[in-house]
Amino acid sequence: MNKIILVGVGGFIGAALRYLIGGYVQNLTQSIAFPYGTLVVNITGCFLIGILSQLVEFHAGLTAEMRILLMVGLLGSFTTYSTFSNETINLLQDQRIFLALTNIGTHIILGLSAVLIGRFTIITIWR
Repeated sequence: MNKIILVGVGGFIGAALRYLIGGYVQNLTQSIAFPYGTLVVNITGCFLIGILSQLVEFHAGLTAEMRILLMVGLLGSFTTYSTFSNETINLLQDQRIFLALTNIGTHIILGLSAVLIGRFTIITIWR
């Protein structure tokens, strides 16, 4: 039962942060054509999960409860594959093929890169 509460608390925080940060970035860019808010949130989440994953591998004192709270709850609700997918389909339906492909490519390339950069950041700091 405690694990469910941890996921719920982390999920609440992550979802609220996603809403705030994604909306702020989208407003900042003033773009109605491209979902920059979702991209920034997802890449940030990838970077953070890279950091946390590497800390877990280094046995840096993250308890199982902290991993559940942060990785499953907070980052699981902060990042949003479903929104990314829906926005890509919307771009395709609007016949904005280039923007749809750009959205897919940037999420995949930058997301994977962000996880690696997060891991390398911790490896560098940990030495």
